[in-house]
Amino acid sequence: MDPTHAILFEPVKIGPVTAPNRFYQTPHATGLGWQRPQAGAALRGIKAEGGWGVVCTEYCSIHPTSDDSPHGFLTLWDDSDIPALALTADAIHAHGSLAGIELWHGGAHASNRMTRVPGISPDIQPAMFHLPTTARAMDASDIKAFRGWQRDAALRAKRAGFDIIYVYAGHDYLPFQFLSGRSNTRGDAYGGSLENRARLLREMIEDTKEAVGDTCAVAVRLAVDELHGPRGITSAGEGREVIEMLAELPDLWDVNIAGALGNDSKSARFSGEGFQEPYVAFVKSLTTKPVVSVGRFTSPETMVAQIKRGVQDFIGAARPSIADPFLPLKIREGRADEIRECIGCNMCRAANNEAVHLRCTQNPTMAEEWRQGWHPERIAVLPKRQKVLVVGAGPAGLEAALSLGRRGAEVSLAESGSALGGRILRESTLPGLGTWIRVRDWRAHMIGKLDNVQVYPGSEMTAGDIVDFGADHVVLATGSRWRRDGVGVTGMQVLDLPESLTPDDVFAGATVNGPAVIYDDEHYFMGGALAERLRAQGHPVCYVTPHAMASSWTALTDEQGFVQTQLLEAGVEIVASHLLVGQAAGVVRLACAYTGRVTERFCGTLIAVTGRLPVDDLYAPLMAAGIAVSRVGDCLQPSSIADAVYSAHRFARGFGAAVEPVLRREKPPLKGLL
Repeated sequence: MDPTHAILFEPVKIGPVTAPNRFYQTPHATGLGWQRPQAGAALRGIKAEGGWGVVCTEYCSIHPTSDDSPHGFLTLWDDSDIPALALTADAIHAHGSLAGIELWHGGAHASNRMTRVPGISPDIQPAMFHLPTTARAMDASDIKAFRGWQRDAALRAKRAGFDIIYVYAGHDYLPFQFLSGRSNTRGDAYGGSLENRARLLREMIEDTKEAVGDTCAVAVRLAVDELHGPRGITSAGEGREVIEMLAELPDLWDVNIAGALGNDSKSARFSGEGFQEPYVAFVKSLTTKPVVSVGRFTSPETMVAQIKRGVQDFIGAARPSIADPFLPLKIREGRADEIRECIGCNMCRAANNEAVHLRCTQNPTMAEEWRQGWHPERIAVLPKRQKVLVVGAGPAGLEAALSLGRRGAEVSLAESGSALGGRILRESTLPGLGTWIRVRDWRAHMIGKLDNVQVYPGSEMTAGDIVDFGADHVVLATGSRWRRDGVGVTGMQVLDLPESLTPDDVFAGATVNGPAVIYDDEHYFMGGALAERLRAQGHPVCYVTPHAMASSWTALTDEQGFVQTQLLEAGVEIVASHLLVGQAAGVVRLACAYTGRVTERFCGTLIAVTGRLPVDDLYAPLMAAGIAVSRVGDCLQPSSIADAVYSAHRFARGFGAAVEPVLRREKPPLKGLL
């Protein structure tokens, strides 16, 4: 271990328990929830094995009035939930880490789609999950019952074996709804002054400590700034006052920013490492209790600085622990160069927002620990050494070469360009996406450690070249290209666009004459990021989309509001709900997505960001020549970088198997039902 990193491995006392080091995996969603306890336990167990001193669960509902279906969440509604959660606590303890559980009530944020019971909140208010329903105001009996639910859930968590029990007052959930004057206009002892609005939080801490404080630590997760200015909680105002008021009550403060989850988990496109420090740095000066916060920390030097400068006592992480569950162990063993750094793309957040299990661009094994038996640091060696040629060194080709190399294959990686990276070389040059190059950098670095993988840049391969190479197996990872015919997600009609450019053309240096019209019928990052880049270069830009908002799919990565704000502030004109229907000299023709009414707009350069086609020209001739060949990544199915990496990793894991492995599923016991 680098001695300058030793401070990160000091034990830290949290009330009646002691964390073995300063690495703290803060609560984060997995999408697995109460329905998949074995998968959830395996995921958290891997984090503990990787050296995280504290490993916490995702949000755990304390009562049926807090139901977040269809999203994956845990439950402690009654004693029958204890055994499933004990699996997770046991998996964490098996590696000497502390197990934390985040007890949760969503209040007006809980949809209750499954339980269908009325939602509750401090005041009568519309449901905050954009449903056509209303949460009812809690009366004195409701508040008393709620305190009982928290206490009962804490006792169950203790019985399940957890060491740290959370009081969760962040992210606009029920205790925070009481705390904020924006959502609490009550006139009784729980409303009005800040002391009254903080009463429920104080009582929850006291109730939880009384229930479990003899052997379990009690942590408070608090949003110290909801980013709504003086009309809400701010770190310079009431957020600071709440800490002062309750400073010594909990055993640990877990502090962040809120207003929405997208603020706390802001992507790298809109924030840097340690971006929450300006909001949370004051907390340690007001309490003797340990403090943890997050900030997408991946650099050991930044982590050490956080501790030494007194910002926090732990290094809190969610996304970095997803990208590399073994980050702490790698630092401890002097292998910091092998850290698989989070790129801040928020594919993990997209999974949660889509109500599916967790996924990660950098770590294809995440959430596959139980259902496929994948381990982020271990992979089975092939029973027989084989000679494999991988064609294309983009994200899929690099992942295939690395994983096959780790399995012991003799791998040759041929790349037609002079540099490795494929699409990442281009996309990482877009505004805010510089961290994406880490997908290339980590894999190229790790490949460099393998003697059995040879890399050949500047090596364009024809079908004849590949046949002559004589590999036992060929993997095509030749990527994809953007379509020129306007076919996208919404507009499926093939168009004649004689003078249009694609993103490929723009990256290749094609001349762009203003005004530029970017037609985005792909709806992820490309259209908006290109608009931002061209506007920064001085071009007038009009961004057109069939959807009602810019880059609409980025709502799932918690970025859409930031994207649209940035485009508007840059002076990009946004024309929503319009389809591209044609192009003529100097104009594009647009049709209203609802009425079909066609209008024309002056256009110097049309850039079509629509669909992509696989570059798989080599596949058919190789098959015809009897070559054992497979396609991975965009060459098989154009999609996200995360999907390209996963595709290649899945291929490498299954390479050489007689039959395709079956995904394990957790099923309810059927004994007595058949």
